[in-house]
Amino acid sequence: MRTFRDRVRHALMFEAVALSIFIPGSAVLFGQPLEHMGFIGLASATIATFWNFIFNVGFDRAMLRLRGSLHKTVAIRLLHTFLFELGLVFMLIPMIAWYLEIGLWPALLMDLAIVAYYLVYAFFFNIAYDRIFPIPAARAPQGA
Repeated sequence: MRTFRDRVRHALMFEAVALSIFIPGSAVLFGQPLEHMGFIGLASATIATFWNFIFNVGFDRAMLRLRGSLHKTVAIRLLHTFLFELGLVFMLIPMIAWYLEIGLWPALLMDLAIVAYYLVYAFFFNIAYDRIFPIPAARAPQGA
């Protein structure tokens, strides 16, 4: 298992690297000023962090009530991911539309692009993180 300190390092590195790519990349991709996409990136990351905590507590409570267990099958993990992202999309669309002074449809398309970026980014970031900072129990024995 990873330590609390390692989890904090992972979370901070995840967001720092993600935003350092997202902010300039999205400014170019969406034709928006850097500071506008910086606000969108920071606000989205903050909202996602709080939503992650609230959603996961609620999801776990619902699982215990409905199933009597926190064991997640592949189907439940897919449902968990879909519901988390759906909730996040509904929270972010109005904020994006308001801040950038665009309609809800362009905000939805922008948000879907952001979701796609983070899904791909998270996949590759976590592979790299696991290689750079392997779980101590997973390290190969010395001299192997």
